Amino acid sequence: MLGNIGPTALILIILIALLLFGPSKLPELGRAFGRTLREFKKGANDVMNDEEEKKKPEALKSEQDNGNLSKAEGDRSKDSSDNRRLPD
Repeated sequence: MLGNIGPTALILIILIALLLFGPSKLPELGRAFGRTLREFKKGANDVMNDEEEKKKPEALKSEQDNGNLSKAEGDRSKDSSDNRRLPD
C-alpha cells in the first residue's frame, strides 16, 4: 500500500498535515496514534496466545489418548524440562 507513495507525495502529505493541525498538535497526534497501534498489537497478541493455549491442551490430550506419548517419552520430557535444555 505504501509502496506506491513516493517521497514527493509523502512530503506533500506531511505539509498538508502541518497546515491542518499546526506544529503544536502534530506531536500529540503522533503519540495518540502510537498508543493506539500499541494497544491494537497487544490485543492481537493476547488473542493469538489465547488461541494457542486452547489448542495446546487439546493436542496433548489427543496424543495421550492415542498412545503416541509413551511413558519413557513422558519421563524424558520431564527430565529435560528440569534441566532446562532441549530434549535429545
